[in-house]
Amino acid sequence: MFTIPYKLHADKQVLSDWLPVLIGLLALYVPTFYSLANGIWTKEEQAHGPIILLLSLWLVYRKWPEMIKRSEGKSTSFLGWVIFFMTLLLYIIGRSQQILIFEIGSFVTALAAILLIKRGSSALKAMWFPIFFLLFMIPLPGSLVSLLTMPMKMAVSYVAENILYWANYPIARNGVILQIGQYQLLVADACAGLQTLLTLEALGLFYLNLVHHTSVFRNVALAILIIPISFTANVIRVIV
Repeated sequence: MFTIPYKLHADKQVLSDWLPVLIGLLALYVPTFYSLANGIWTKEEQAHGPIILLLSLWLVYRKWPEMIKRSEGKSTSFLGWVIFFMTLLLYIIGRSQQILIFEIGSFVTALAAILLIKRGSSALKAMWFPIFFLLFMIPLPGSLVSLLTMPMKMAVSYVAENILYWANYPIARNGVILQIGQYQLLVADACAGLQTLLTLEALGLFYLNLVHHTSVFRNVALAILIIPISFTANVIRVIV
């Protein structure tokens, strides 16, 4: 007869324990996500951002009981405070200087730090995938995107040229410019498939995490196969 009152008492205790943390996170990062929703998330390159965030929050909710159970009675970690102060520094620099990789990255490290402070390393181990999954939400630096995009565009252009040549189309290529008949086509950055690759890789890892398949070989093979699948999809798009 004491099960329900005890559960209500436990729920109230958990709520009172985590409510200040939730309020603090909302105060810091609601302005950040509002800026993202009216900024880079409206562009095609970063349209996957809100999807990654929502899926990560759902994973946190799903794994919450497991995290509480695994970390019950375990000692907390002082390392959490070190990460927390580094997170605040990242947030201040990122927010004040509009460096998104710092500002959004600090959200990921903030969650890790809070888990270490509140529940210890066992809690972080239970929640490692939702926190890792949030990394796909962080926009890559422009210099890195440029470095990765050009060879991918060259590869897509080369394969598309050869396939169309084998199909007896009058096609020639100069770098990332395809000349087919009287038409000249530029293979743009979007056709490189970098964002497609990152989005498909994120969703593939999300799927693997949900199904919990025991075969390591199968999981690794599926994760690796996403790369040629994404590349093939972009070649087909250029050809079409």
